[in-house]
Amino acid sequence: MKLHADEVDIDSDLVRRLVAQQFPVFSELPVSALQTTGTVNAIYRLGADLCVRLPRVARWAGGLDRECTWLPRLARGLTLQVPEPVAKGAPTSEYPFSWAIFRWIQGQPYAADRVDDERQVAADLAQFVAQLRRNDLPPLNDETPYGGRPPLAEQDAATRKWIAQSGDLIDGPAVTAAWDDALTGPAWDGTYSWIHSDLAPPNLLVADGRLRAVIDFGATGLGDPAADLNPAWSVFGQAGRTIFRHLVGADDDCWRRGRGIAISIAVGLVPYYLVSNPALSALGQRMLCEIVADINHSDGHG
Repeated sequence: MKLHADEVDIDSDLVRRLVAQQFPVFSELPVSALQTTGTVNAIYRLGADLCVRLPRVARWAGGLDRECTWLPRLARGLTLQVPEPVAKGAPTSEYPFSWAIFRWIQGQPYAADRVDDERQVAADLAQFVAQLRRNDLPPLNDETPYGGRPPLAEQDAATRKWIAQSGDLIDGPAVTAAWDDALTGPAWDGTYSWIHSDLAPPNLLVADGRLRAVIDFGATGLGDPAADLNPAWSVFGQAGRTIFRHLVGADDDCWRRGRGIAISIAVGLVPYYLVSNPALSALGQRMLCEIVADINHSDGHG
């Protein structure tokens, strides 16, 4: 099933042809589709040590170019493993976007039962966020990549629409109250940090009970540091959330803004992917439950 109405046709045969035409050194390697909850790129294994990623729709096609340009630079300052570009493919008459071959990373997407200690994961991910923020900022010019989402006020109408469309799948009144609370906080002051922009469970790989890698940097760039607070609600429960917040150093304003960003993401996931990607819809529902629980916990502690 396609995830988007404007998604291009991609299958294993296409990938074999693209690889054979543009990178014949890899043409004898087997190709197999990889089933993931990812919505931006179709992913195929290429032999044992490589994978091919192909954007599904035009509006996100530029993310792969961004990764190929910036990941080699970012990787030098990070202790967790990140994707390593191996080769970048060009559009053809069969496939209209750039595509790329990456080194395969061993691991499984984050799930609570795959890690030994959520608090350790929270500490490791907070360290990763801090390392990203310490990366030297590139000169601000026309080639500077920017990440994150529009200001909360600009997302108000869309967020309320998604809340309504989610119906009984979420606690609409509680989520609306949480969104209203987020809008009361001050807007981002414009101080840039380097951000990942999508630190959700499918993009966090674990192995042997620990967090080992962060993938999918298609939206990375300079932006509001509150955007990388997303794991507080998409990944962690209260114990991990408390540690994560402390170690990333999020003050009340940043935390409220990050919670609003997470709401705007989650409410879109719930109805949009309900049929085409139920796991992602469930992630949105889980995030909203954790956001409400976080607010209730904060209220209960003064």
